[in-house]
Amino acid sequence: MPTYSPKPGDIHRSWHVVDAEGAVLGRMSSEIARILRGKHKPIYAPHVDCGDHVIVINAEKVFVTADKDHDKEYFRYSGYPGGLRRVSLRDQRERHPDRVIRAAVKGMLPKGRLGRQIMGKLKIYAGPTHPHAAQQPKVLELLPSARKS
Repeated sequence: MPTYSPKPGDIHRSWHVVDAEGAVLGRMSSEIARILRGKHKPIYAPHVDCGDHVIVINAEKVFVTADKDHDKEYFRYSGYPGGLRRVSLRDQRERHPDRVIRAAVKGMLPKGRLGRQIMGKLKIYAGPTHPHAAQQPKVLELLPSARKS
């Protein structure tokens, strides 16, 4: 039996909204990565971008377990000696709450051209509103294990 490869005409993209309020960061991110990748569709192929668009609202209210607020750090390096910058999760969430979720989801996607193309379908907003009402997004309910108890 030959390997199935979806054609551009076979791919139908829908829009989903995820409310990050009270959601555990890692569990929510893995669910978002699955939808962005298209693994929930029967036409999934690992070399084709056949996933849906995802809108994340209330990014500033995402929940992390244990002491990750203080212990987890994000690093940037300018390329110059002494150019390493560290930011704790708490500080990153205060200044740029969208970057916390973006970094978590990006680590779960393929590296290279396909991963960058898939990341373009992720829209993250710190507050409860978004400008994508015209796309008529469906609410994506996370699994109960992805919510803080």
